[in-house]
Amino acid sequence: MALVSDPAAEDSLDSGAAVDPPLSRVAADAVSWLRSFAAERGESVALINHLGRSGARIVAIGPDGTYGDAVVESVAAAEDVCRRAGIPTAHWDRETSAKLVLTPADRTKMAGSGR
Repeated sequence: MALVSDPAAEDSLDSGAAVDPPLSRVAADAVSWLRSFAAERGESVALINHLGRSGARIVAIGPDGTYGDAVVESVAAAEDVCRRAGIPTAHWDRETSAKLVLTPADRTKMAGSGR
C-alpha cells in the first residue's frame, strides 16, 4: 500500500502558525469579560496581582476610571488572558493608580465594614 502525501496538509503544518492551547473555563470567562469590559469603556489597561496559591487577580481599568477584576489560576494564565483579550498590561504605579475612580461604596467595601 502506497502512502499518498497531501501537500496542502503539509503546508498547513509547516506554516509556523502558533496554536494557543485551550483555556480553562475560568480563564475563558475572564477573556470574555475583559473583551466586553474594553468594548464598553474603550481603551483599557490590565494589572496582574499574584495571590499566592489562590492564583492571580486581573484588575482592568477603563479610561473613565471604572474598574473591575477577575481571578484566574496563575500569573501565567492571567498574562495569557490579557494577551488573548488584546488588553495591554501595566504595573501599579502613581500614574496607573491615579486612573482609578473610587465610589463611596468601594471605599466602604475596602474598609472591611462588610456593609
